Amino acid sequence: MSGTTPWSDVGIGVAAAPPASPTVPVVPYGGGGDRNWKFHAVEFWRGFAEMSVEFGKGVRDVVKQSVMRDDSFLVKNFGPPVKRVRKDLKFLNEYLPEDRDPVHSWSVIFVVLFFVVAALYVNTECDEISPLIKKLYIQPPNATRILLPDGRHLAYQEQGVPAGSSRFSIIAPHSFLSSRLAGIPGIKISLLQEFGVRLVTYDLPGFGESDPHPNRNLKSSADDVLHLSYAVGVTDKFWVMGYSGGSLHAWAMLRYIPDRVAGAFLVSPMINPYEPSMSKEERRRTWSRWTLQKKFMFFLARKFPRFLPYFYHRSFLSGSVGQINKWLSLSLGKRDRDLIEDERFEEFWLRDLAESVRQGNVKPFVEEAVLQVSSWGFRLPELKVQKKQKGKGIIFWIKSKYSQAEEELTGFLGPIHIWQGMDDKVVPPSMADFTQRVLPGVMVHKLLNHGHFTYFYFCDECHRQIFTTLFGDPQGPVANNVDHIPIEEDNEDTEEIILDDSPEVETSL
Repeated sequence: MSGTTPWSDVGIGVAAAPPASPTVPVVPYGGGGDRNWKFHAVEFWRGFAEMSVEFGKGVRDVVKQSVMRDDSFLVKNFGPPVKRVRKDLKFLNEYLPEDRDPVHSWSVIFVVLFFVVAALYVNTECDEISPLIKKLYIQPPNATRILLPDGRHLAYQEQGVPAGSSRFSIIAPHSFLSSRLAGIPGIKISLLQEFGVRLVTYDLPGFGESDPHPNRNLKSSADDVLHLSYAVGVTDKFWVMGYSGGSLHAWAMLRYIPDRVAGAFLVSPMINPYEPSMSKEERRRTWSRWTLQKKFMFFLARKFPRFLPYFYHRSFLSGSVGQINKWLSLSLGKRDRDLIEDERFEEFWLRDLAESVRQGNVKPFVEEAVLQVSSWGFRLPELKVQKKQKGKGIIFWIKSKYSQAEEELTGFLGPIHIWQGMDDKVVPPSMADFTQRVLPGVMVHKLLNHGHFTYFYFCDECHRQIFTTLFGDPQGPVANNVDHIPIEEDNEDTEEIILDDSPEVETSL
């Protein structure tokens, strides 16, 4: 073109055109390029994981060759204790599949457990700052108490007819996370009067307003009831009632003070889940009904009870209000779930819970949890009536054959009734089946379509059925025909009785 100066004439070089190449399609953002990026990311992390595994194996080999030698400082000083711990925990390998290496399996389990505990800790922290949490209201002390021979005080509560006109006396220990206020939940005073029943409930040591026991067991629990019975004027034999975990103390009374007990009735009675006399099928049916959290709490109570305060302080000892099934890791059936959401149950539960944790001391709760899963000091078959052996060997056997004197009988002679809900997931029916197997004389009443709470809490017809089974037709209180005795004037031999107007009444044994 004329009048136009080429760029090469002014000293500006022009690069030659690139050779022709195949057309490369332009990939829009978010299409195949995104998939390509994900592919590279996955491959990167896969390679990183493989490198980490190989690095860990290398570290393990280095540790084995340098640190884990027999002549190393760590092996010499910490080897024997570690071997003892591994030997004690060897029974846990039975829960692993046969084709799994315990070292690798338990390493994974403890890592997962660490993250689970961390997650629970975070969730608990979130719950504690929630503004919807209710607080427990603990009422002022108002219990009647007795003074035991060892200086402790035992709080109790009476319902029904007075001592002088009662036909039957019932003494009832309470279950875990409960108090003397529980008794028979929702029992009508008119029903107690109709059958002439006097119901005495008491706080276990450290619960409610009862003083803690420095070293309690089931034998000391039976002794406390023995002193309580005489202090409240129960001179004849009395009936024992046990519900759920409270049945431990009822069994103890049958074992240690059988001559004072007329009979026993238990509702969903708890036994030691580690009882060695249970068959494999009974043990399987028992443990299969519980949640993983419940099994874990039993394991801690049996092997590591020192960890229990951590969980208790973050649940029912925190001062806040929660549902019973969540705090005790309970698995409930539909009817039980419906009942615990009822207003009557909630009101009763809050009052009983507040009284149970009144002292804020975690030790009694740990003691109660340990009692459930440890040796009771006796076995259930020992409650059966049997002849007392005066000795062992052929000489004693020959003497027993030709001796005219009868040997002394030991054991409990009265009736034992058990009411067991077949839909109970807190105390499985397999426990009642085991009890009936080792104690053939026990009368088990199996309740279809009932769970752990529905037959015992706020069920007027159920309470009447229990009393009718135990005591027959209602006959009312005993007629008091004692003539009035004139009061004599004071003399020098008369003791002065001082009545205290304070709400706390103490009766010294």
